[in-house]
Amino acid sequence: MDYVNGPGRNHLFVPGPVNIPEQVLRAMNRNNEDYRSPAIPAMTKTLLEDVKKIFKTTSGTPFLIPTTGTGAWESALTNTLSPGDKIISFLIGQFSLLWIDQQKRLNFDVDVVESDWGQGANLEVLASKIAADKSHTIKAICIVHNETATGVTNNLATVRKILDHYQHPALFLVDGVSSICALDFRMDEWGVDVALTGSQKALSLPTGLGIVCASPKALEASKTAKSVRVFFDWSDYLKFYKLGTYWPYTPSIQLLYGLRAALDLLFEEGPENVIARHARLGKATRLAVEAWGLKNCTQKEEWFSDTVTAVVVPPYIDSTEIVKRAWKRYNLSLGLGLNKVAGKVFRIGHLGNLNELQLLGCLAGVEMVLKDIGYPVKFGSGVAAASAFLQNSTPLIPSRI
Repeated sequence: MDYVNGPGRNHLFVPGPVNIPEQVLRAMNRNNEDYRSPAIPAMTKTLLEDVKKIFKTTSGTPFLIPTTGTGAWESALTNTLSPGDKIISFLIGQFSLLWIDQQKRLNFDVDVVESDWGQGANLEVLASKIAADKSHTIKAICIVHNETATGVTNNLATVRKILDHYQHPALFLVDGVSSICALDFRMDEWGVDVALTGSQKALSLPTGLGIVCASPKALEASKTAKSVRVFFDWSDYLKFYKLGTYWPYTPSIQLLYGLRAALDLLFEEGPENVIARHARLGKATRLAVEAWGLKNCTQKEEWFSDTVTAVVVPPYIDSTEIVKRAWKRYNLSLGLGLNKVAGKVFRIGHLGNLNELQLLGCLAGVEMVLKDIGYPVKFGSGVAAASAFLQNSTPLIPSRI
């Protein structure tokens, strides 16, 4: 933004990367350190214990990998599966599409269950495939918990119920990049074998940490998985865990301090309060969209996401122009429509370090942009709907009671 400066602050409402808290920025503003000194292993040990809390697991083993969510995907797959293994994967939007592409390029036998963009994973098809797999040839189920291209959240508890009902041993691998630390996620309760997220989403850090958590079953699978891995090999991490030094290669010192600050903020607010805050912001955004006379890309309420809303525009409007206009005139960053929904939707991200008044500012900006590009929005309609809901539902700030 330094190269295209504008007055005031950029209003960042893409569904990741998100706004970084001042406390996290200050924590990262430090020099390099020797990661082999006693200080960094001591901090890493506490980070690993605390990271388990965001997955809601006591038995899982976390890995803090200097990578993006894409690298975390690869880590989950290559450590647990062998080339040729059959997996079921759900195509419901751009990010599930990209994960499927990675699965195919890693030479897995991918059975793709596709739904219309705006729908959730077809779990009835999953149930029929699992029921028919008497010989247990299916080795893993891969699902994106929250598809950010369409604003769809999948029901992970139902996936686990299906696997348990048919007593099927398939591994359960979950992309929680835009859900973990914002939406309800229960690794142990839902029997998730590998869960992963990225630092730039609800944790509100810069991009650069792929956080993966593996169940005991996944760790056991990694002992016989034949996929080639080097940089992402869990066994290298586990070896250094036992040594008490924790790192098989140089970590980002600054990101580790940032993660420490981000987790402290999360625990201070309270994980359940964080989930409730995201639920409020998601509901307020959907009420605004409805008041504007526009439609949500997500086709059923059961799939509504509390971290991103994809807004469908009328056929005579190119949603790309909305995103361009918002940035050029109002210093407001909205999410583009991707792939099949390019030009048809724009996305409002409402996750991470964000509060009610910030969201209302975004919604006011969207109304001005809609008027700019010729949509007959009534000024204040969305803001009024959202603010009425938020005024009735927003609690006192926990730390100020």
